[in-house]
Amino acid sequence: MAYAVIARYFCEPVDEATVRAALLKAREQTRAEPGNLAYEVHAEAEVPGSFVLYEQYADRAGFDAHKAADHFDELIVRTVWPLLTDRKVTFAEVL
Repeated sequence: MAYAVIARYFCEPVDEATVRAALLKAREQTRAEPGNLAYEVHAEAEVPGSFVLYEQYADRAGFDAHKAADHFDELIVRTVWPLLTDRKVTFAEVL
């Protein structure tokens, strides 16, 4: 069963360009992963520094492989997460 992740990231407007660039680079690399089915990055139109990510993987193992990837550590864990003021993540099974 496909596995989805919906994440909302919030950063200070001063950090928005850095977060945006890292998320777009992560999107490019994640889409090349064998277990990835979709990876979309959205900037919330009315809220500076707010991003919505929609990710879909073939299964939970595909998501686990994504989290173990070097680019996830570099771009998300070490670049994006330290700049966030809040983060909300929902995990779901695709029906």
